[in-house]
Amino acid sequence: MTELLHRTEDQVTYLTLNRPEALNAITPDQRDLLIRLLAEASADPEVRAVVLTGTGRGFCAGADLRGGSGSGGERGGSGTGERGGSGSGERVAGDVARMLRLGAQRLTAAVLDCEKPVIAAVNGTAAGLGAHLALACDLVLAAESAKFIEVFARRGLVPDGGGAYLLPRLIGPQRAKELMFFGDALSAADAERLGLVNRVVPDDELDKTAREWATRLATGPTRALALTKQLVNASLDSDRATAFAAEAAAQEINMTTRDAQEGIRAFVERRSPEYKGY
Repeated sequence: MTELLHRTEDQVTYLTLNRPEALNAITPDQRDLLIRLLAEASADPEVRAVVLTGTGRGFCAGADLRGGSGSGGERGGSGTGERGGSGSGERVAGDVARMLRLGAQRLTAAVLDCEKPVIAAVNGTAAGLGAHLALACDLVLAAESAKFIEVFARRGLVPDGGGAYLLPRLIGPQRAKELMFFGDALSAADAERLGLVNRVVPDDELDKTAREWATRLATGPTRALALTKQLVNASLDSDRATAFAAEAAAQEINMTTRDAQEGIRAFVERRSPEYKGY
C-alpha cells in the first residue's frame, strides 16, 4: 500500500496520508517524502496550490516512531504525537534536539516555507504533531467529526513540531497553555470558535470544499500570494519598521510579475483578470 498518495490535477497538488489503520500516524519515511513533495510543489510553476489531507478516521495522529526505517536517531525518540513509542539504545546529549530539528520541526517548516498556499483538509483526529501539521497550513478546513488534541502533556512530554510557536500566534498564550496543559480533545466547532479553523463543513463536503478553495487559489496571482504568505508569517516576529520594509520590498518584487500588470490592466479595463501564476 502506498502510504502517501500524491497527484497534481488542475495545477493543484493533493497530498494524502494513507495509513488509516494507524490514524495516519506519520512515519519517518512518510515525513521525509512529504517534505520533498512540498519542496517540489513550491518550486514547480505548474503547481499553484496544495491540499493536505488523510484517509479514514484520522488526519494525522502524530509521529509513529515505530512505523518506518528513517534515520537520524528517530527510534527511541520523544514520542512526538499520539502513537510515539520508546526504543532501545543509548542516547547521548544532543540526540533528541537533533531528532526534532531534522524531523518534526523540518516538516512544520516545509509547510510554512512552501511558496504555494497550503490547505489542510482535516478529515478526523489531528493529534500531537498531526495537529501542528494542520495548523502550519495557510487555511484549515475541518470536517464536523474532526478533533484536535495536544497530547504531549498526557505523555509527560513537551510539545514539539513547532506547537509552542504556532498556537500562541493563532489563539494567544492563555488559550494555548490551556490546550497544552490539559491535552483535552478540541472539537471542530470549538476549534473554529477559537480561530484555529477557517471553516467547519459536513464530513461528506470536506473534499468538495477543499477542491473549490484550492481551485480558486490556483487561478489567483501565485507570486503575489507567495509574497503575502511570507509577509504575514514574518509579521508576527517583526517590529513595525522591519514589517514595513519587508512590505515595500515585496511590492517592488511583485510589480515585476506578469500577473500584477494583468491585475492593474484588468481593473482599468473593467474586466476579470486572467492570472498565469508568474
